[in-house]
Amino acid sequence: MNDVHALDDLDLKILDTLQRNPPLSSADLAQLVGLSQSPCWRRVTRLREAGYIVDQVTRLNAEKLGFNLVIFAQVRLSAHGRSNLTEFVDAIGRLPEVVECYTTMGPFDFLLRIVSRDVKAYQDFVYGQLSTLPAVQEIHSTMTMGATKATTVIPIRQR
Repeated sequence: MNDVHALDDLDLKILDTLQRNPPLSSADLAQLVGLSQSPCWRRVTRLREAGYIVDQVTRLNAEKLGFNLVIFAQVRLSAHGRSNLTEFVDAIGRLPEVVECYTTMGPFDFLLRIVSRDVKAYQDFVYGQLSTLPAVQEIHSTMTMGATKATTVIPIRQR
């Protein structure tokens, strides 16, 4: 199962219900999708093994935890050899402030979503860690004023 067309309507309903209500028990999920518990659990297991379910997490309120800034940083590397790219990606994986990292096309190589407590903490992070990573040539930062939409829900029901 590696393609959305291999999923039936019940699979899609299970996935959509799980992504909107991640802490559901298997009994509650089965009831919501209209299956008995065992067949529902078998489907969830199959969907997880096939890679459709990557993780189940609880989203936290970053501001309540003191992370008042969300910054998008575009990073350009000075060299694009395989070892430079691998070293950079591995190093980014070890930085907890970087909560998402994407490779991009265009003038920059990576787009990072970074959380920080304040501007000073972000400045310290850039000067002390991000700018010292292998082959980093340029960093362009955009600080957000607030999120008008933030969701992890994939619109899978629109097929």
